[in-house]
Amino acid sequence: MILNKKELSTKLAEEYGLTGKEATAYVQFVFDTVAETLKDSGTVDIYGFGKFSIAERAARTGINPQTKEKIEIAASKSVKFKASKALKDSIQ
Repeated sequence: MILNKKELSTKLAEEYGLTGKEATAYVQFVFDTVAETLKDSGTVDIYGFGKFSIAERAARTGINPQTKEKIEIAASKSVKFKASKALKDSIQ
């Protein structure tokens, strides 16, 4: 099963008696707030679920596998997620 944003909004609306538009707005607000916090180099720690943070990768030299030529790979940032112990235990 894959849960997407639309299905999450539908579940929220059914559970709390909201309209689809209200539920979608709430879900979008949560996603936007998480994204803004990470963009500002913050950390989002949701108790019982997990922690989102920014991981920085340094610039490095790589090899193009087709030509075996050395290439420079620029520094970058990515989102890192670490599941909480409660979440890990719940899926066992």
